[in-house]
Amino acid sequence: MISVVIPVHNEEKNIEPLFREIVAALEPLGEPFEVLFVNDGSTDGTAEVLRRLKERDSRVRVLTMDRNRGEAAALTAGFFHARGEIVASMDGDGQNDPAYLPEMIRRLREGGYAVVSGWRMKRKEPLLTRRLPSWIANRIIGLVTGLRVHDNGCSLKVYRAEVVKRVQIPHGFHRFIPAIFGVKNHEVAEVRILDRPRRFGRTHYGLKRTFEVLRELLTIRFVLGNRVFYEKALLAGGLISGLLAVISLLSSHRPFWAPGAFLGGSFLFFFVWHNLRRFNQAQKEGVFHVRELEI
Repeated sequence: MISVVIPVHNEEKNIEPLFREIVAALEPLGEPFEVLFVNDGSTDGTAEVLRRLKERDSRVRVLTMDRNRGEAAALTAGFFHARGEIVASMDGDGQNDPAYLPEMIRRLREGGYAVVSGWRMKRKEPLLTRRLPSWIANRIIGLVTGLRVHDNGCSLKVYRAEVVKRVQIPHGFHRFIPAIFGVKNHEVAEVRILDRPRRFGRTHYGLKRTFEVLRELLTIRFVLGNRVFYEKALLAGGLISGLLAVISLLSSHRPFWAPGAFLGGSFLFFFVWHNLRRFNQAQKEGVFHVRELEI
C-alpha cells in the first residue's frame, strides 16, 4: 500500500482539487493507496470539506490535531499513523504536483533508496522572502548535516515506511528531513519537479521562519550525534561560562572584553542546550495528539 500524508491548515479550497489530482496520479499504478489529511487546527471550513470527502471515498483518512501544533507535528502524526510500506508527503496548498508521485515511487523501488526528494524548478514564490533565503538555507544545511539535498524545503518526498517512523519531529526540525531520519547520501535520490503557484488561500511562510532555521541549525549537529551526552555537555558548558562571567565581573584585573565574551558564550550554550532538550523531550513525550475521524 501507498500512503500519502498531507498536513493542512486553513486549506478548504485546495483540498478537493488536490485529492482529485492524487487519485488521477495513483490509480493507474493499480495498487491500493490511502490519503491521510492531518487537520492542524484549521479555523476555516477545512474540517467540513474533509468530512464530506471521507464520506465519498473510503481511501481518505482524516486525523484531527487537538490544536494547531505546526507542520512538524502534523507530519509526524501522519507518518506514525500511515499504513503503507511506502509513505509520501506533500503540502496541502496545491504547489506540489501529485503527477510526480509515480516516478518518485518507481525510483524508490528500483534504486533501493530510503527516500526520493523533490527538487523544485522555476519556483513561483517571491525572490527575497522565499527563494533567496531557501537557497542560502539549503547550502548551509548541506554543510552542517553532510547530506547534500538541493531542496530540503520541498515537502514532496517519498519514503520507505520504516524511515519516517524513527523520530518524533519537534517544531522546526522538519526542515532537516531526511538527515534527521539518519539517511545517508547514497540513500537519497532527487527528482526535478516544476513548482506551481498557490491556487487558493494565503501562504503560511515568511521571513520569520529564518530565525527558526538558524535556531535549529545551531542544534542539528548535536541531534545527529549522541543527544543525551551532548545535552549534559552543553549544560555543563553553559554553567562554566556563566561562572567565568561572574568571576570576570568581580575581578579588578580583566580584559574589557572578557565579561561580554563569557556572557555571550553562556547564552549560546544555554540556547542550544534548551533546543536540544526540547528535541529529546519530544522523543519521550511525543509531539502530537490526534483523533481519527470515523464515518
